[in-house]
Amino acid sequence: MTELDFWQLIDPSRTDVAARAGALLAARPRAEIVAAHGVLGGLLTESYRSPLWAAAYLINGGCSDDGFDYFRGWLLTQGREVFTRALADPDSLADVPAVRAAAAEGEELECEEILYFTSAAYLAATGEPLPEDSPVALPPLDPDFDVEDPDSARERLPRLSALFAA
Repeated sequence: MTELDFWQLIDPSRTDVAARAGALLAARPRAEIVAAHGVLGGLLTESYRSPLWAAAYLINGGCSDDGFDYFRGWLLTQGREVFTRALADPDSLADVPAVRAAAAEGEELECEEILYFTSAAYLAATGEPLPEDSPVALPPLDPDFDVEDPDSARERLPRLSALFAA
């Protein structure tokens, strides 16, 4: 399974993206499910970045380690275009309708379920747990980027900072 194949499973126009993507994936051969799990891990690793964490911190009013995982899961459910744009420029999330709605309604944006949809698909397809893979080595975060510093956020993420101003 390629990254493009993976993104074709994720359709942000559907409700319950994780369940639907898991059902579609469970219908595929075992090797493709394992490959999709690898793609998921790669995308989560790629999105482990200080500027994106700062965006999650602003959007969700704080962001723990797990919260950042769940935020990145939500970001995956928004589809390839939004995900790619957010990695290049986290401040672009200010243009995403769900982010604007979250600012107005004070809701958090996260999706824990998408982090496990490949495991659930494998179990559904085979009746067995997904074979364990080696632990993911996350890249180091930028030590000069304090994700909790409001001054840094205003400077680096001006549009999101304005949208989520207290």
